[in-house]
This record gives sequence, C-alpha cells and structure tokens, in this order.
Amino acid sequence: MKSTWRWFGPSDPVTLEKIVQAGVSGIVTSLHQIPTGDVWPVADIIQRKQEIEQAGLVWSVIESIPLHNDLKKMVGNCDVYLENYKQSIRNVAAAGVKVVCYNFMPVVDWTRTNLMYKLKNQSHALRFDLADFAAYDVYILNRDNASESYSAEVLQRAKARLSTMSEEEKALLEKNIIAGLPGGEGSYDRNSIRSEIEAFIALGEDGFRENLFRFLREVIPVAEEVGVLMCIHPDDPPFSLFGLPRVVSTAEDARKILAEVPSVSNGLTLCAGSFGARGDNDLVAMAREFGANIHFVHLRNVTREADGSFYEAEHLAGDNDMVGLISALLSEEKSRANRGRADVEIAMRPDHGHLMGDEVGQQGVNPGYSYVGRLKGLAELHGVIHALETLQGNGVQ
Repeated sequence: MKSTWRWFGPSDPVTLEKIVQAGVSGIVTSLHQIPTGDVWPVADIIQRKQEIEQAGLVWSVIESIPLHNDLKKMVGNCDVYLENYKQSIRNVAAAGVKVVCYNFMPVVDWTRTNLMYKLKNQSHALRFDLADFAAYDVYILNRDNASESYSAEVLQRAKARLSTMSEEEKALLEKNIIAGLPGGEGSYDRNSIRSEIEAFIALGEDGFRENLFRFLREVIPVAEEVGVLMCIHPDDPPFSLFGLPRVVSTAEDARKILAEVPSVSNGLTLCAGSFGARGDNDLVAMAREFGANIHFVHLRNVTREADGSFYEAEHLAGDNDMVGLISALLSEEKSRANRGRADVEIAMRPDHGHLMGDEVGQQGVNPGYSYVGRLKGLAELHGVIHALETLQGNGVQ
C-alpha cells in the first residue's frame, strides 16, 4: 500500500518537512484557495505539485475537488459548475495528478459534536453524540419537524443534556456542527443552514441519488478519457442528519453507484471510520466485493454506541477489524498485479488522530489532524502492513 498524509497546504502547521519525517511518500491535498465551483487552473495545480515534489514527496490524491451545492441539487448554475468540474478533471490530469476523492454529502461534510472528547489515557478524540446533535437540531436550530427524526428516548436525553449546557457550551456545539471542519466546503449560520436543509429534504433520497447519478454520467466519461480515477467518499456519519437524504452510507449504496456508470474511473474511497460507524457495514466484505474500484483508503477506527453515537478510537482498537481490512486490501493489490493493472498500489492515509502531548492547547492544530496522533496511528498501521506482507510472502493467507 502507498502511505500518504493529508496536508492542508502552506498554512498547515504540519509542514512538508515533518511529513517526510513521518515516513510516507505521498501527499493528499487540495487547492483550498479556489472557490467551490470554479475551475482549477493548470498553473495553480502545477505550482502546488512542484512544491510537494521539492520536499521529496508526490501528490498522490486530490482530496478534494468539492462540488458546489447547486450541483448537488442540480439547480441554479449547476450546468456551469458541471462544465467547470469537467475542466478541472482535465486540468489535474494534464498536471499528472490522477486520483480524485470527492463527496456528495448534502449541506454539511463530516460532522462531529465534540472535538475534544477526553479518553481514559488523557488524549483527546473526535466524537459524534446523537443526543447532543438532537439537542442542537430540535431545541437550538429549531428545525421544522426535527423531533420526528429521533426516538422518544433520544429526545428525552437531548432535552436533559440541553438543560445542563451553558450558553458558551451551546455556542461551541453549534460551531462544531455547522461552522465547518477541515476539508469541508465552508460554514453556515442558522438561517442559511435551515434554507439549505429544506432544499435538500425536498429532493428526497431518490431525487438526491438521481442527481449523483447525473453527475457521474457526465463526469466519469471525462475522467476515463484522461485517465483520472474518481473515488467518492462515504457519508460521515453514514446516516441521516437534519432529516437529510444520504446516498453513500451502505454497501448497497456503493453497489448502486458503481452499477450506474460501470468504469474503473468510477470508484470508492473506502473510509473505514465513515462506513464503519454503522455496525451493518462489513468492511472486510466490502473491501473484497468492491476491491477493483477502491482507489483510496482512509484507515481509522471508531467505537460505536447503541444509539448511533461513536468516538474515534485508536487505529488498532475500536469496533472495526483493521487487520482484516488491511489483509483484504493487500490481497486486492496482489490480484491487480497478477492482472497487469498499472494502479497496483492503493493509496492509504492514517485518517484523523488523537490530540496528545505538546499539541494539546496549541493554536492552529486542525481537529483530527494533529501530527503526533496521526504519527502514532501511522506507525501502528505500518506494523500491521509489514506483518501481513511478511506472512503473505511466506505463503500464509
């Protein structure tokens, strides 16, 4: 597997020099300065690529070229944004960057309620708490009919939780949910997020899925023509938030996506933490079933709770079978080599990491993207990969 690292560009406190020291060869990044929906200029792509290469690394994966909400809703300037997206795909291919991760999540990208959840070992993890989310959705945002999205038990806990929150805690909860997390497409205030939620709910799941399919039917042939591998990121978390439709949450969702436009360029980002936040997603089985179309992997683990809440565990702890997943992915790489595919190596990155050590309290550390926490996770993952490759080399399956 090709080890990579998420980098947020020149302003990232985790510098390229530190990333080289971490022991990876690839960078996963984006042109965050380009407004969502605009064409990525070739000159900007090449400049960023050269900056990465001067540090002794390669730009392995673009994460991501974000889709404008008009494109996800197929309204307004969607035709313009669609043509812009196609041109961006052509431009990144011309610059020699051939894997593009993207998502089709409505309104909010990856969502957490607590960015500083203290673990028993005193480090801090990201957490999604359903009762806290319901408290915000129902009692702070006051979304129409929000209570219908939750069980009576969750609503009771949400109301009790709200009664203990100070105004500062309520403001922090709102910031965590709607102000935007690293790699997202921006932030909202209460009025703007209500409006966007209503527009996406009106589409319904079938309508929203058809918009994704239209995007795929338009973009994948372009990607195929220029040799770009597109890989959609799953919903995070992989279930409805704010009553919104979700169409990349389950193995069945993945089957529908791959079947709509059959092409090696129409692929998946297998995010273990996102898909794995649902107990009914068998990650090892998914890696085996969809292996030929998996172009990028996020390796992280979660500890799930009965109501859908979860927190991000150590990379080799939690509820996901990380060893089994990596074994399945290594088998896929071996199969690709036997079939003569050029893209034998699957890029992976240690996704998220605990906040620990001297980075606790430091300014500028992106939530989930601390240096030390990811370095720890990467070391653990490298150990698993090395052990499994050694066993496979000795004929042990």
